[in-house]
Amino acid sequence: MLNVLEGAEIASARELFETNVLGAMAMTRAVMPDMRQRRSGVIVNISSSVTLRALPALSIYSASKAALNAFTTSFALEAEQFGVHARLVLPGSAPETSFGRNAVARMGMDVPKPYGAFVQSYFRTLQAASEKTTAGDVANAVWRAVTDKDAPMMLPAGADAESWFREEGKAT
Repeated sequence: MLNVLEGAEIASARELFETNVLGAMAMTRAVMPDMRQRRSGVIVNISSSVTLRALPALSIYSASKAALNAFTTSFALEAEQFGVHARLVLPGSAPETSFGRNAVARMGMDVPKPYGAFVQSYFRTLQAASEKTTAGDVANAVWRAVTDKDAPMMLPAGADAESWFREEGKAT
């Protein structure tokens, strides 16, 4: 949800949490019995680099992804005794993908007038950033999460996400 809190509909926030958190929980719950029985598997949840630093106009989206992070890291402790691993991929800003357009189309972006200039200025700053994430960056991070048995729990995807990750003192 790309909006300030006052411009967001709670129903849209609920839908976002349904998708980003409860959807991941439901899928994990569905595949875990077979993985537990085989004593192997990797569950990869796609989070976001917005969980590494607070950003304006993304509070609801950031909260949903932070909840996904908390779920995944806690679930990983439950699953590891059965040889099942859980990982998080944290993409950065990916303008080549349709994520932003889809989010605005689905959730709207009716920013309240008092926040308008602030939000527009912030989004211009984001758009001008030289470091970005490509779809290939995300695919590579997911591939590493699945194939590298020594991969860390959290994997940044994209130059911007990697920079934020380093700034937060996390290792890859």
